[in-house]
Amino acid sequence: MKPFDSADSWDRLDTYDTTEWAVGDDEEEASAFLAKAAQGGPALELGVGTGRVALPLARHGVPVTAVESSPKMIEQLRAKPGGDELRIVEADFTDVPVEGEFSLVYCVFNTFFLLLSQEAQVRCFQHVTARLRPGGAFVLQTFVLTAEHYGSEQITETMYVGDDQTVLLASVHDPVAQRFNRQQIVLTPANTRFLPMSFRYSWPSELDLMASLAGLTREARWSGWNGEPFRHPGPCVTVYRKSA
Repeated sequence: MKPFDSADSWDRLDTYDTTEWAVGDDEEEASAFLAKAAQGGPALELGVGTGRVALPLARHGVPVTAVESSPKMIEQLRAKPGGDELRIVEADFTDVPVEGEFSLVYCVFNTFFLLLSQEAQVRCFQHVTARLRPGGAFVLQTFVLTAEHYGSEQITETMYVGDDQTVLLASVHDPVAQRFNRQQIVLTPANTRFLPMSFRYSWPSELDLMASLAGLTREARWSGWNGEPFRHPGPCVTVYRKSA
């Protein structure tokens, strides 16, 4: 099964911000954490989407540049209050295609795993290091698989049940490539929609090695934006630092 085009997947979800099951609800905690990590300097978000975290971060007084590959998500971001103040580059973020140096580079909501090969993920780390100022931070929000997910080749789950829609996740797992190809199936009384996506997960130790090869050092790892102790499996917030 070939990987799905992630940009096309998000373009299909043209009501992302009002889709209850698709969006996160941690933007205030995330933006406060990231504003502190930026230490008064400019920030760069990889895979900004519709600006769920970038806009509140900008309201903290942090100048934000963003990279995003989905034209429709950029359009939604631009239409929001403050959206026209962000510098946005429409591109794949693998090679971090922006100019300048940043105090903070960040990638939230598992977006880093949309890079579908280890080579692409390693390359991204290397380009992030090149864009960071001495002493700058790279912050990643990812997840760690449960044993149940890792041990299964095909998985079907119920993601969301509402009054007028249900969302199922049907996934094919390749544990060697560490990749999931997934259909998000949205069932409503009127129709059925398929929203495909692919992602390549990395283990925390693998991310740490990528960071080390790129010249970064792991500073901290938590289970959330409020400094919760990290426990496997589950969510994961990691801070990497470039030497001063």
